[in-house]
Amino acid sequence: MKLKRINILGVVEKVGNALPHPAALFAIFALITLLLSLIGYYLQWQGINPGTGETVRIVNLLSRDGLHKILLQMVDSYTGFAPLGIVMVAMLGIGIAESSGLIKASINLLLVKAPKNSITFFIVFTGILSNIASDLGYILIIPLAGVIFHSLGRHPIAGMAAAFAGVSGGFSANLLIGTIDPLLAGLSTEAAQIVDPDYYVMPTANYYFMVVSTFFIAITGTWVTTAIVEPRLGKYTGDVEKEEISNLSSDEKKGLKWTGLVFLFFMIIILAGLIPDHGILRADDNSILHSPILKGFIAVLFIIAATCGVVYGYVSGTFKTHKDVVSGMNSSFKGLISFLVLVFFASQFVAWFKWSNLGIMIAVKGAAFLQSADLGLIPLVVLFIIISGIINMFMGSASAKWAIMGPIFIPMFMLLGYSPELSQAVFRIGDSVTNLISPMMSFFALIIVYFEKYNSKSGIGSLIATMLPYSISFFIVWTLLIIGWILLGLQLGPEAGLYYVK
Repeated sequence: MKLKRINILGVVEKVGNALPHPAALFAIFALITLLLSLIGYYLQWQGINPGTGETVRIVNLLSRDGLHKILLQMVDSYTGFAPLGIVMVAMLGIGIAESSGLIKASINLLLVKAPKNSITFFIVFTGILSNIASDLGYILIIPLAGVIFHSLGRHPIAGMAAAFAGVSGGFSANLLIGTIDPLLAGLSTEAAQIVDPDYYVMPTANYYFMVVSTFFIAITGTWVTTAIVEPRLGKYTGDVEKEEISNLSSDEKKGLKWTGLVFLFFMIIILAGLIPDHGILRADDNSILHSPILKGFIAVLFIIAATCGVVYGYVSGTFKTHKDVVSGMNSSFKGLISFLVLVFFASQFVAWFKWSNLGIMIAVKGAAFLQSADLGLIPLVVLFIIISGIINMFMGSASAKWAIMGPIFIPMFMLLGYSPELSQAVFRIGDSVTNLISPMMSFFALIIVYFEKYNSKSGIGSLIATMLPYSISFFIVWTLLIIGWILLGLQLGPEAGLYYVK
């Protein structure tokens, strides 16, 4: 059975890698989008957006207006593509920290102290928790996991896969409330008020379920890494040199000591700006969730990483002048060349797909199909997870999908006697499990570049074949968990039951 599973993944990888280069593939996807927009326009594909009640029609991008929009917004689509600026700013700070030797010394300290048999769980678990801090997981945790695994003599791609599984596949699990929770809750409230004008969905609606899910997903991700992914990848034979695990020198210890003090200083400043009711670092609505610290975490990451890197570099002696600092930032950008090329084509595809309304149309039709199915609760939940997962392959934004699907499924669940909190939890499962294999996921292109660092032959096929076992396993475990939750009649969050009572 195990041999057959590995062969299937091998076929997925070979077929995927036999496709054109990822940049060319996104260009082909973009051209197909143009063609489908033309066909859909003339065949009059349309549907009703339940969120607005408006008729959704396919927009012909090969029309006069469509071509003008493509030409006039091509640059903005590229420069405005969310991961581009995030990655570039973060890498400036990380480049300083890396070239100073801070990251290497920190990893050595971590690996010397940490139990080797718990590293995989620690990486997946950290990846899940990183979701509270915006895109930190994609920028820092995933590549760092590759370095850690490589240092331990394990396959670096397996380490990155474990981190990616936690960061992206575990997107709907956490021990803390993140920025996505109040956003989805607001959309759920609007949808629930279609049936009950006084209904309110709290940001903590799925909190209990999220906390329990964190441990289930972390354990599952750990098992998939050690039982499936690592045996399949085998021993790493690439030419990327690993960071040797060694005892720290006196200069390195001194550098880490001063860096720790600087980091502590930043933490004190941040807490002083957040803890008071009207702290200077709180948001305009006086909340912490929408504060610039969380919403602008990449800027915070740059400032802290750059400052700590500079302090470590000068104290340990790796930096002599400011030119060394600038050189570190320059070096960090050398590895981004292929990413910058890939993102151009990915950004055009995502923008054109959005403008054509093809994504919205798929969501509307998928939701309508599920609504028309006459099913009991458990089959409905399973099918809803599957439909949400499929739609996630075509629409990257969780809030955009829920804005379309919520007004259908929340009233439907309520009329069947089930709570809006339940339908939101079920949606979040489906929205998470296919993140790992969805080209529409914003950071998909970046993960391919991470893989290419250790294996130049890696492509979309390599990424999907590596992450597919996680996606399938998360789907099975999470589905069984929500079914068990329903059968036990547990609350999903504070004052958030499974049933709707008028």
